[in-house]
Amino acid sequence: MTKAEIFRHIKKCIETAPDQQRSAEMHLQMIKWAEELFDVSGREFCEGVGLKPSFATEFSKMKNIAKRLRNAGLDLDSL
Repeated sequence: MTKAEIFRHIKKCIETAPDQQRSAEMHLQMIKWAEELFDVSGREFCEGVGLKPSFATEFSKMKNIAKRLRNAGLDLDSL
């Protein structure tokens, strides 16, 4: 999947999540795709997904958490 396709997929998942779960869905998608988007900056991620630039820090945090989760044995592909 290309970077643009991943961005479209994440955007759709966030938009279609129930109102009360959009933030959780955003974080889950950041974790799920962290490995494929390792070289993407927070700014580029926010622009690609259509999020406010203030979420760039969240993207960086979720990439770090994803690495720890994978090291702990979580299969991120199953998310």
